[in-house]
Amino acid sequence: MSWHYVERGQGRPLVLLHGIGMSHRAWLPVMDRLARERRVLAFDTAGFGDSPCLPDGIPPTTGNLARELERVLRRLGIEEPVDIAGNSMGGWMALEAARLGLARSVVAISPAGLWRQPPARAKHVFFGLRRVARTAPWLVKGSLRVALLRELLMAVPLSTGGRDIPADIALDLTWDFVKAPGFEATFAHSGRFAGGQGITAPVTVAFGTHDLLLGAAARLRGELPAQARWLEPQGWGHVPMWKDPAGVATLILEGTG
Repeated sequence: MSWHYVERGQGRPLVLLHGIGMSHRAWLPVMDRLARERRVLAFDTAGFGDSPCLPDGIPPTTGNLARELERVLRRLGIEEPVDIAGNSMGGWMALEAARLGLARSVVAISPAGLWRQPPARAKHVFFGLRRVARTAPWLVKGSLRVALLRELLMAVPLSTGGRDIPADIALDLTWDFVKAPGFEATFAHSGRFAGGQGITAPVTVAFGTHDLLLGAAARLRGELPAQARWLEPQGWGHVPMWKDPAGVATLILEGTG
């Protein structure tokens, strides 16, 4: 199978992986900044955006998604370990890729999976928002066109600073989330990340101080390599690319440099 992706720039490949329910559009604020120095490939993971789900019989575990990413990259002619930056589920995928020896370096922003069990808060927020958007799409559309309401609606699942997201992009992000055919199955197969202590590739993990989705119980370090760099950027939420695009781009370039 092939995954939809957007490519910009030249140089050593840099793979970008989005969170659950999102698409490559999550990276739009930082892609041009990154593309000044790197060949950037922002993927729609299987079952999200414009990429098909994994074939029948292959559960969408994070490990299986990481293995499929390897096959996708090979078909693009990228054979060597590659630098990967991921957010939320994409951060977990990046860590899995490093565990499998597929990553040259990893920057994981608000990575999922660093918990003993998936937090109930995330389930309630995600499924509640999907239910509201499907039941009253007219209400969601109208609310997202108002800066203050956009700020309130996106504070928990994404970040504070939602008013900085253009209304049309906010709508695209919302429909990516609502319509993703792989959402339920991927969420149902979200266990936990394990076995990463032996990762030798450089790993940077960043959880923002304003991440309202993943609290302390979802930020355990026991499965990460001892040498992993751990950061807590001031003011970042769960998806900080719109809040601080310059800071996110700098972190990625430094962490994969």
